[in-house]
Amino acid sequence: MNNKKNFKFLRSFILFLIFPFCVLAQDYPNKPIRIIVPFAPGGGVDFMARVISQKLQILNGQQVIVENKGGSGGVIGAEYGVRSLPDGYTLLMISSTYTVSPSLYKLSFNPINDISPIGLIAKGPFIISAHPSLPIKNTKDLILLSKNKPGMINYATSGSGSGVHLATELFLYMANIKMNHVPYKGTGPALVDTISGQTQLIFGSVATTLPIIKSGHLRAIAVTSMSRIQSDLDIPTVSESGLIGYSAFVWQGLIGPKGLQKNIVDKLNSNILNISLQKEMVDKMKSEGLSIDNGTPENFLNLIKKEIKVWQEIVNIAKVKIN
Repeated sequence: MNNKKNFKFLRSFILFLIFPFCVLAQDYPNKPIRIIVPFAPGGGVDFMARVISQKLQILNGQQVIVENKGGSGGVIGAEYGVRSLPDGYTLLMISSTYTVSPSLYKLSFNPINDISPIGLIAKGPFIISAHPSLPIKNTKDLILLSKNKPGMINYATSGSGSGVHLATELFLYMANIKMNHVPYKGTGPALVDTISGQTQLIFGSVATTLPIIKSGHLRAIAVTSMSRIQSDLDIPTVSESGLIGYSAFVWQGLIGPKGLQKNIVDKLNSNILNISLQKEMVDKMKSEGLSIDNGTPENFLNLIKKEIKVWQEIVNIAKVKIN
């Protein structure tokens, strides 16, 4: 008898705990939503969060606030978002850097099991760009020069352990070449020194690098996607111009804390798809060198799992450490 009473009490207690979330989920959203950006304002993740927040606000009739919580390569903001109440009112905008962090930092959360994936939003390649003084025109030239004169080339990144750093290390590993890594505190300084010739090579985003290439201050070598980007420069891919099979891209997507109600996840995923189909959004993404790449929450989770494994291997091979 006591066991039955205990079971009834436990069931009632559990229902008491989850009932508020079920009620809130039915008329979601009925108050402002926060999107946590785990980086400082001005970067690609921040850009995406602000674009999505404006569109979500129009679709749902509730204010959507972007809150920047930078530090430790995105770990501080990610931890804050993942540890938030799973009611759908605190979401987290992540990028490919999220899948690098588990290999470089001691996390207080599980990057796979402690989240509710909502959806991938967009992705785009890097452009490998060189200072005009470097005597190369394509990937094949770059690899040959690096093999003939190892250590000659200094490549700039936005910091040790950044997504662009590991994308470059993957390239070096696959090509079996060596270059000198020069880390900076952000993309801006890295680009400035590459333009001036202090460093000779950089893997940069399309949005930040393409205008500089068009001005003649940098030379485009290749794009890191498996297909060419839409540009009047018609830049070849790494794979077709000297290193078959290589690809690397940056992406942005939305997640919530573990335990987010399915109907909330489904609604937000549907919102993302709706936003992505809007011509204004498509044009805006193209201008940033990004392509719309949506899918199910399950597909997004599979991408996260896959990339965590890939970057773990590269971190180990390249012996990447955070100072």
